[in-house]
Amino acid sequence: MAKLLFVSAPLPGHLDWGGFLATAQAAQEMGHSVCWVSGERIRGMVEAAGVDFRAVPHTGWRWPPPPMPEGVSPGEAAMLRFGRALDTWLDEELVRQAVPPLVEAAREFGPDVIASDPFLASAAIAAEVVGVPLAICGWPAMPPREPHSLLPVQAGLGQDALARIERLNGDFGVQGANWGGGAAPTMQSPQLHVSYFSWHWHQGEPAFLPQTAFVGGRVRSATGSRPEWLADLPLDAPAIFITLGSVFTGDLGFFAQAAHAAAVNGAIPLVVLGGNPITDEDMAALKRALPGGTRLLRWVDYDHVLPRCSLIIHHGGMGTTHAAIVHGLPQIVVPHAADQRGQAQRVARAKVGLNLSVRDVRNGQLPVGVKALLADERVARYVTDLRDDFAALGGPARAAELLLELV
Repeated sequence: MAKLLFVSAPLPGHLDWGGFLATAQAAQEMGHSVCWVSGERIRGMVEAAGVDFRAVPHTGWRWPPPPMPEGVSPGEAAMLRFGRALDTWLDEELVRQAVPPLVEAAREFGPDVIASDPFLASAAIAAEVVGVPLAICGWPAMPPREPHSLLPVQAGLGQDALARIERLNGDFGVQGANWGGGAAPTMQSPQLHVSYFSWHWHQGEPAFLPQTAFVGGRVRSATGSRPEWLADLPLDAPAIFITLGSVFTGDLGFFAQAAHAAAVNGAIPLVVLGGNPITDEDMAALKRALPGGTRLLRWVDYDHVLPRCSLIIHHGGMGTTHAAIVHGLPQIVVPHAADQRGQAQRVARAKVGLNLSVRDVRNGQLPVGVKALLADERVARYVTDLRDDFAALGGPARAAELLLELV
């Protein structure tokens, strides 16, 4: 029996990446010992999946980021966002606080392998401290980026990141075995990177490093009771799923615009707000802005709800994009930040949906896009082909097998 330690930032999206928590479940179902380490916030979600959980006081992930200063120009705001993104996952002081409890948890559990989400710097250091192979789940191993491929602000932040990593390595007496090189350093396992997508999904992008394994994904059996509200939906109307995941829920205008785009096309809008709190005042304003017949929900199980849907409108989060693919749904992606733009571009390139900007939405393109995707048989074929491509790769069960090969 192998022992696998899974580590993530304490955010619901960091349990996903297309199948991260499901990989822990699969390893456990194979008879191996599994433990998940993170912040207390996600204990309930991990334990509900049947996986043992240990809370640590810090993971090194900075959330929420500090508020954007008022009165900055769009150019200044763009530069600030790059810096804030780096500080989110590579804040030296927070990482410095996070490594010791993570090392302690690892030494008590005694893992053969540590599996980490792609942006948890403390895990890269802790795995080297305890001398255990690190696997990164949710992101392919990227080739080093050359300085000429970066914007000036990115190049400057890359140098800053290199200096931070060097100082942290010195603090903990490690060599930096789990970091990639190049002008923009990232966490990089020498042994294994698991991507829950496929090579086809990424075609046209730079070749990934050989430790990358694409495992796709499959629809999982829904657990628990089917929601009563789902059974009450009229059978003669399509349902359109609308979400901004669990982080970008403050964009209430998006929910209203997407719901109206669904309604004018004869569909039932299912607006899912995610886990972030919303004030009573904002909730009341949102309810007034939504069309009649909208179902407004806090949180849902994708595996219960997506089989009833005909289309999904979302922000391009990796977990949501992946869920749409494995459930065979066309997508409209309106990216809000970070890697979401890449996901939106891949959706359009794979011909399984549309990549719309915020400006496109303001200019009324959502209703047009919904109408086109609901009627386009070619998109339906591309969606089915991509779903089958993902399923053939094995999904979380295959990911668990790859982790066990490192033992």
